[in-house]
Amino acid sequence: MRQIFDAVTAFGPILAIKLYRLPLDAPATVPTLPCLDHEAKLHDTVAPHVSVYLQDQVSGELHEVAFMPSRQQIDIDAASTLGEHTEASRARLLALLRDRFPGYHIRVHEPSRWRGERRVAAACRAQLTLREVLTGTDFERLGRRVHRLQIVGTLMEKQSRVASWGVRTVTGPVLAAVGFLAYELLGSIALRIGDTAVSQLRYGVVGLLGAVFLYYGLKAVQLTDMANQVWKRSAEYSLILAGRQRLAGSQQ
Repeated sequence: MRQIFDAVTAFGPILAIKLYRLPLDAPATVPTLPCLDHEAKLHDTVAPHVSVYLQDQVSGELHEVAFMPSRQQIDIDAASTLGEHTEASRARLLALLRDRFPGYHIRVHEPSRWRGERRVAAACRAQLTLREVLTGTDFERLGRRVHRLQIVGTLMEKQSRVASWGVRTVTGPVLAAVGFLAYELLGSIALRIGDTAVSQLRYGVVGLLGAVFLYYGLKAVQLTDMANQVWKRSAEYSLILAGRQRLAGSQQ
């Protein structure tokens, strides 16, 4: 692992380290925390890895890079550092990684639209930025802003519960009522348009309404996932700040 750290510091300083089932070779001089995203997975198929927050020494921009030695794979997470780097800086990072790790497969993970990662990034940046967490010095003020971010995540989770229970409550009765009305009303015009057309209309009406409820149910699930992302981001920020405070205190 030390070889990995030595290689990436040619691009810029490491500001924080995230570990998933891998030990450090030596005591870290930057905040170290568990990889919360993968520790919270429902399955255990993610390869052990180490992720680092890097700062471009040329531009000061930020990147998150994950190294999976067992698979010889490198992932650049563009979602976690959304708004913190440009394409030019990423191109320099990719060039360095390809040069220093020729046998590794390199992937770039762009923000997922389904998971709402751009909305998550916007919600987080409205309270504080990753740059402030990694480089800011007013720890008390940053702690308050992280706490506000945790409140936002909790509120999003509660809102998703309201939407989810709302859909569950009304889906059954509404579908039953619409199905009954469609059977009765469309049945009255069966002689004019035919039984086949009436059956198709009934299925279409019920199916369309079911699709609407399914859409809102999926949106509620999406909001729950976004709330989890915001909460995990706030927890990660809290751990980074705590690590920075501890290291700052030990150096005094």
